[in-house]
Amino acid sequence: ETGVIVLAAEGPVFSAGHDLGEMIDRPDDYYSELFASCTRMMEGIHAAPQPVIAKVQGPATAAGCQLVASCDLAIASENAWFATPGVSIGLFCSTPLVPVSRAVGHKRAMQMLLTGEPVPAAQAVEWGLINQAVPAAELEAAVEELAGKILQYSSKTIATGKQAYY
Repeated sequence: ETGVIVLAAEGPVFSAGHDLGEMIDRPDDYYSELFASCTRMMEGIHAAPQPVIAKVQGPATAAGCQLVASCDLAIASENAWFATPGVSIGLFCSTPLVPVSRAVGHKRAMQMLLTGEPVPAAQAVEWGLINQAVPAAELEAAVEELAGKILQYSSKTIATGKQAYY
């Protein structure tokens, strides 16, 4: 019965990705399952019949940036920013690179991945990572407006179109 799924977070950060502290000194099968679980979640966003909107109130880094890029749509607060900073700690954000490169294109994705530099919300709109950047006080209303536009149409039609797209 749900027509639209909105992914949101509370607090100052949308998602920082994996907790690196939990990833230290683990057996190989831990990493395999962790990344397989992450992949299942991202693929689940595409497989869901409902459009998934990321409501981004703060920074989205590494797998958090991947999460935003994997969503069908994304609206962010103007003070949000996006980064794939793994390179700065000796890791390469290899999983985020796929959805991020699909969203922003090859050259911009490589810039994000190779420099780790943050991309502010306004630039993320220009690059195609998010649909819209709005003042923080307007974020909820902007997401509701977008969802409302989608909800006026047949959920079956929306699901069929989303499935065809992916």
